[in-house]
Amino acid sequence: MHDEPEFGSQPFPRAPLIAAAILIAATLIGVGIARYTGFDPRVAPPAPSLESRMLSFTPRADGSLVVIDADSRQEVYVLPAGEDGFLRASLHSIARERKRQGIPDDAPYQLIAHRDGHLSLVDTPTGRSFDLGSFGGSNAAVFARLLPSATAAR
Repeated sequence: MHDEPEFGSQPFPRAPLIAAAILIAATLIGVGIARYTGFDPRVAPPAPSLESRMLSFTPRADGSLVVIDADSRQEVYVLPAGEDGFLRASLHSIARERKRQGIPDDAPYQLIAHRDGHLSLVDTPTGRSFDLGSFGGSNAAVFARLLPSATAAR
């Protein structure tokens, strides 16, 4: 026979059971409140903006892409055909979502340089924001040259 410990007729202590039930209830309530309010601990609020620019992008027949300041309607930059693949791919992926939602191609984007050094691109019609720094510094620099301070330096 096996020598198994016997617990006898003593019931399991109530205090640990009550503590476990309270812990489970508090966790479920906390998760419910977080989901209801939209709290996401993985997303930090963005730093204040340092500068920004509203931009529209217009393709040309030769494959180049014209960058236009949406407020002044001035041409900011022309991206030659076949260059700046990251910028083109980024815009292309956003354009697919815009097309699916029936948003016009010429709706502006907001490019924002934040005080903490981050750069973000906001798709203004949908409100989606993209942290361009998460794709690497060289890819963010492609967008950074479209900011007012960079174009004034040229």
